[in-house]
Amino acid sequence: MNAPSSSSRQIAWPSVITVISAAILIGAEVFGAAFAGGWALAILFGLGDQGAHILQAVLFALGVLVMTAFIRGAKRIEPFTKRG
Repeated sequence: MNAPSSSSRQIAWPSVITVISAAILIGAEVFGAAFAGGWALAILFGLGDQGAHILQAVLFALGVLVMTAFIRGAKRIEPFTKRG
């Protein structure tokens, strides 16, 4: 009979904290740029308040995609778990 593997995974807290800290910083920039950019583009093209909100929502969704890609890439470089 094969005994279960005794190797367990442990959370690599320094890596997790590093990635979360970077995500907070980059997220503030990405989402701030989404809202400011939506507002500025709406004024530039004369879209009004409704157009500004729609444009901000579209740019916010793009920001979510950017943040998802960042977290996935950062997780590959800084693994969240290690064998213990």
